[in-house]
Amino acid sequence: MTYPAYDPPRPPAPAGPPASPAGSPASPADPPAVALGNATLLGIGYLLLRRWRLAAIAVLGTAVLLDLTASTAETGYEILLLLWWAAGIAHGWFLARRRPEQAVRRGQRAGTLALALVVVLTAVLLRADAYGIAGRVTEAREGGDCEAAVAAQGEVWWGHRLAGAPVVEPGDAVVQACHRLDGAAATLARAARRGSTEDLGRGFGTLAGVLNEPGNEQTVRTVLDTFLDGLPTDDSCDTAALTAWLRDRGPTRDVLDRSADTAARTEPAALVGCGDHLMTEDAWQQARTHYRQLLDAYPDDARTDEARDGVRKATLAIELDHVRGLVDNTYGADSGYCSKPAKYSGAPPYRKGANRALFLGDSEYTDKLPGSWRTGDPAKAALVVCADAAENGAAVESCYYENDKSKYLPHQVTFHKVKIPLKVYELRTGKRLDPRSVQIGGGSCPSVLRYEYYMHDFGPGDQFVSTSKSGVRDAFRPVVRR
Repeated sequence: MTYPAYDPPRPPAPAGPPASPAGSPASPADPPAVALGNATLLGIGYLLLRRWRLAAIAVLGTAVLLDLTASTAETGYEILLLLWWAAGIAHGWFLARRRPEQAVRRGQRAGTLALALVVVLTAVLLRADAYGIAGRVTEAREGGDCEAAVAAQGEVWWGHRLAGAPVVEPGDAVVQACHRLDGAAATLARAARRGSTEDLGRGFGTLAGVLNEPGNEQTVRTVLDTFLDGLPTDDSCDTAALTAWLRDRGPTRDVLDRSADTAARTEPAALVGCGDHLMTEDAWQQARTHYRQLLDAYPDDARTDEARDGVRKATLAIELDHVRGLVDNTYGADSGYCSKPAKYSGAPPYRKGANRALFLGDSEYTDKLPGSWRTGDPAKAALVVCADAAENGAAVESCYYENDKSKYLPHQVTFHKVKIPLKVYELRTGKRLDPRSVQIGGGSCPSVLRYEYYMHDFGPGDQFVSTSKSGVRDAFRPVVRR
């Protein structure tokens, strides 16, 4: 009989370390190293525990919170980031303590400590630098120096926004306000160059908008002062237009009201200067308007005498221009000046003795008057005499004439003085004067009377007396002499 060989029982093999979730044996954990690894916010503690999924979640969560903190600059997200950091440390410690085997890993501790210190110190230094930048931005803005504020905010990079977004974010608003103020400064400079009140209004609108945002008073003041210091401009009319707008601008009880003082300082001289310039351009209406603005707005100014003199000169120029226009449009005794007389206050006074006159209308007889009585320049005339066509005046004498065809039927011909209907005006006042007509005497009943006849001849009809220059002069002497 055969029996199998005897195999005595063997003792059970010692239990090994528990398997990791991936099936590999778990290594002893060092809780301080794991906690410090998670303090880096990079999930390094989970990597030491070979918890790959938790490590990925840790990195993703950190990335999301950093992005939210940097993009929104909300303090609440910074608090969440701190809580996430503390939770990662605590969770890593807790998982490591649950491992059945633990060991002191000095190398891991030193490495994770160094990484954690780098992360924390970098965050602290970046945040401290962010506070320094924010302080320089605030200081520059309070000093009204937009250029320095923008330069300081330009030092901000993504690291500052990750470590201190709420600290540096207000500087972005300062930069935006400064850019708007740069635009306002350019608009105001263009207004000064062109004398454009539209650009001036747009510039002040931008300044008012920036001023409504707290903390921008000094930067607005800097832009405003730069513009106001440029007044008056080289063009007095441009200055007058700009200062008139500033004067009429309603008070807003803020720094922009400083413009009213500049307007009061510069406008009077600009109004007079512009008025004088417009006078040289024959723009008398506009010139008078500027002079009157000075008298109305600044009655106590030292230039009021100049303005009054300017108003007088402009008024005379306007009146003379109007009179000349009427004279140029006079084609008879019932047109132009003769139908709508106007005054010229600068005309020579109508005084005793001879007065020069501007003769209009029918010139058949007035052209025979002495040159010393006549003038073609309204500015030199004391009188305007409108002469109508001649008509029969007083009868002088009647005579009988025979012609070859009606030898035995003589024609009675009555000779009349030459009557000239007149409209005489004193140019200085535009008032009508006497006489209303003149009659020119002369010879009558000549021995031979020549006239044009037609097929049915009824005789020469009534005739004017024959006149002479002396007769015309005698008739018109009462017109030009007072």
